[in-house]
Amino acid sequence: MAIVTRGFGGRGRGKERDPRLPPGQYDVGKDWPVLTAEVGARFTLDRWNFTVDGLVDQTRVWSWQDIKALPSSRYEGDIHCVTTWSKLATNFTGVSVDLLLDQVKLGADAAFVLATSTTGYTTNLPLEDLRGGKAWLVWEHEGKPLSAEHGGPIRLLVPHLYFWKSAKWITKFTVLNYDEPGFWERNGYHDRGDPWKEQRYRGD
Repeated sequence: MAIVTRGFGGRGRGKERDPRLPPGQYDVGKDWPVLTAEVGARFTLDRWNFTVDGLVDQTRVWSWQDIKALPSSRYEGDIHCVTTWSKLATNFTGVSVDLLLDQVKLGADAAFVLATSTTGYTTNLPLEDLRGGKAWLVWEHEGKPLSAEHGGPIRLLVPHLYFWKSAKWITKFTVLNYDEPGFWERNGYHDRGDPWKEQRYRGD
């Protein structure tokens, strides 16, 4: 049964289009919708950890204390949801994915990552979309702890792609040498999800 719908709104709104908005997007303003494909996660940080496994020399596991001990960094910019809303000039604080991947030795043919949340939700990403200062694990939004409905206490943030790629309640990266579709990718969404190319659905 198909999950994808094309009933999106918001295209062409406004007399003067903000250049920060990708095609088909509208500025949602101060608040942002709560959208998720799964039941909200229930876990405490003392029992949470983050794992990188797959094509690495050795599986690496970080506790919450380990993650928070790393140098933090801040993303300032925009986020874009495939349902056509964008939140402009927002910010998140967390740790760069580069710092985590630099602590493992990737296999010579490593090319993709399957990101998994504590709920079992998955999404696939090319390694190049996670490296080079493009992605973070974040725990604060605009100076406050990230709320549970938005993926708190910690989520993946990949702001240059549609927001379904920024998995809530992140718990694991599996490094692969092939592209394994995640939940929405198996159900008709685009494999990559570049907002500026309107890569919403398979074939876009």
